[in-house]
Amino acid sequence: MSVTIVTGASRGLGAAICKLILQKDSNAKIVAIARSKDKLQELTDRYGSRVLSIAGDVTDTNLIATAVQKTVSTFGKIDSVVLNAGVLEPVQHISDLDINKVKRLYDVNVFSVMDLVKQTIPYVRKTGGNYLFVSSGASTKATDAWSAYGSSKAVINHFCFSVSAEEPNIRTISIAPGVVNTEMQKDIREKFGQNMKSEALKRFTDLYFQNELLAPEVPAALYANLALKGVPADLNGKYLRYDDAALSKFAN
Repeated sequence: MSVTIVTGASRGLGAAICKLILQKDSNAKIVAIARSKDKLQELTDRYGSRVLSIAGDVTDTNLIATAVQKTVSTFGKIDSVVLNAGVLEPVQHISDLDINKVKRLYDVNVFSVMDLVKQTIPYVRKTGGNYLFVSSGASTKATDAWSAYGSSKAVINHFCFSVSAEEPNIRTISIAPGVVNTEMQKDIREKFGQNMKSEALKRFTDLYFQNELLAPEVPAALYANLALKGVPADLNGKYLRYDDAALSKFAN
């Protein structure tokens, strides 16, 4: 029996990861954390006692503590943690940045991740388990008006490297999932894109209109397989794109 915690589990990539883990291993258990209680209930209704759903804000350290306690009391251990919850806003040029919104983004994208790792690490040590970080191609190169988001994902990559360096019994990997057909892409097209230069926005709108956005299940398969099989030693502590050849054996 494997036990995996997934944040941002109610929709998009997170929901796809949960479903694939449960489908690939009939003994697998999922702890699904997200803000949407109704969406989490749909997962519980479908998979029953194999899913422990916890509704709330990942930036609430008390919620994280409760989630960890309930995970251990219900399933007895923690094998893998998929750190998927994240926000894109604010999409603004640096001269116009709303710093309070940047702080909120960092609370979600960075500090909640550090908090969840800190609180689960005693249990993940015991199982020799895995931390799977959802990164972004924006972590390694500039995207117009994405300084907040891109820099937060660069922090996540470094944090992944640091966990690997400090914890010899734990495996970590940070993966950029590609441009995925999720609510975030819809928000870029319909809301955030107005603050981006037209040529930067065009990249995303072209992918949409040419039907080239990735289905969530494509990168989700990587996270699901790595959660179930474990991060191999040669990939430990690395940042990779979803289509890197080194990940090909985890793609199905």
